[in-house]
Amino acid sequence: MTGIMKQTDTKSIVLGITGGIAAYKAAELVRLLIKQGMEVQVAMTEAACHFISATTMQALSGKPVLTSQWDENENGMAHINLSRQADAIVIAPATADFIAKLAHGMADDLLSAMCLARDCPLLVAPAMNRQMWERAATQRNISLLKADGVGILGPDSGLQACGEEGMGRMLEAAELALGIASCLHPKQMQGVKVLMTAGPTYEPIDAVRGITNRSSGKMGYAVAQAALNLGAEVTLVSGPVALQPPAGATVVRIETAQQMFDAVQARASDCDIFIGVAAVADYRVAHASAQKIKKDGQGMTLELVPNPDILAYVASLPKPPFCVGFAAESENLRDYAERKRRAKKLPLLAANLAQEAIGSEHNQLILFDEAGEHPLPRSGKQQQAQALLQHIIKLRG
Repeated sequence: MTGIMKQTDTKSIVLGITGGIAAYKAAELVRLLIKQGMEVQVAMTEAACHFISATTMQALSGKPVLTSQWDENENGMAHINLSRQADAIVIAPATADFIAKLAHGMADDLLSAMCLARDCPLLVAPAMNRQMWERAATQRNISLLKADGVGILGPDSGLQACGEEGMGRMLEAAELALGIASCLHPKQMQGVKVLMTAGPTYEPIDAVRGITNRSSGKMGYAVAQAALNLGAEVTLVSGPVALQPPAGATVVRIETAQQMFDAVQARASDCDIFIGVAAVADYRVAHASAQKIKKDGQGMTLELVPNPDILAYVASLPKPPFCVGFAAESENLRDYAERKRRAKKLPLLAANLAQEAIGSEHNQLILFDEAGEHPLPRSGKQQQAQALLQHIIKLRG
C-alpha cells in the first residue's frame, strides 16, 4: 500500500463516501472507528448526499462534512490539506464509477482530487451490483488500483439492494473497521506465533444439560484481533461463543475443558506466545449421562472431578512460550491475581473484576508482572487488548 503512514497514537481517517445505497453503512463505520480511538473526517461526493445526509455524518463524526473543493475554510486547498493530515483515506462505499476515476487518475471533485494528491495509504471498499462488479472493465480497474498499492477491502457476496444476489455487496461496517485498523497498525509482531484460548467451556451433565459460565469471549476475541493487527500469526482455541471469528485467525472450536486442553497441548510447542483468556471450568462431571436424566422429584448429587490446568501445563513445559494468564475475580483482585501469577510462574497476568467485565463492551485490566502492577484505564475491550499486547511486546524486548 503506497503512502506514508504518520506515526501517532491517535489515527486520523478521511472517510470518503460516494453515491451508492451502501452509504448508509458509513454511519455505523464512523461510530466504530471513533470507538477504536480514531478521528474521522468525512468527505462526500454530490451523489452521496442523495443517499445519506451530511448532517447525519457531521453529528456522528463531530466534524463538519466536506462536500466541495471550494470550501472557504480550506481556501480551495482541501484536497491537499486533508490528505497531509490523514493517516489513511478510506472510500466506503466506492462505486464502480468512482473506482474508474481512481484507476485513471481523474480529479474532477474534492474526493477524487484528494485521493490523487494524497501522501497516505488509500483503502477502497467496493459496493455495486454483481453484474457491474463482474464486468471486465471493473476488474481491470481493480487490478490497476492493486498495482498502484491501493488496499481493496471486499467486496462480499450476498443479497443486494436491487434484489439480486452475488458478489459486489460492501463489507459490513464491523468488518471494515477491523480491516482499517489492521492496515493502520505497525506490524510489531510480524512472524510471531500466538496461541490463545477464549470463551467459556461447557461440561455436559447429560445429553441436554451442562455446566458453563457467563463468559462472552469478547475479551479473548479482541486480543486475537489486536494480535492480528500487529502482524502475528494467531491460532484461537475457542469455546462456544456467539461471535464472528477474527478474519485471518486459525480457529479451533471446542466445547469442554478437556477438548481445549488437547487442542492447546497439540500446538503449545509451536508458538512463541500463549495467552490464556478462556474462562475454563475448573471441574467436570465425573459420569455424564449419554441420555437426558429424568427428574423424579428427588434431589440429585453430581460428582465433580478437576479439569486439567491448561495454563499451568503450558507454563511448565521444558521450553515454554511467553505465557500470559487471565484472572477474573469477584473480590480481593490484587491479592488473588498476584498469588496466581506467582504460583504458575507467569511473566504476566491480566486481571479484572468479573462482575464489571463479563458481557460488557468495556473492561479495566490490571497487569501484574515482576515489576509490579500496571492498571489500565477503563476502556473498550479492543483498546484494552491493544494495551495488553504493547505490554507483552515491551516485556519480550
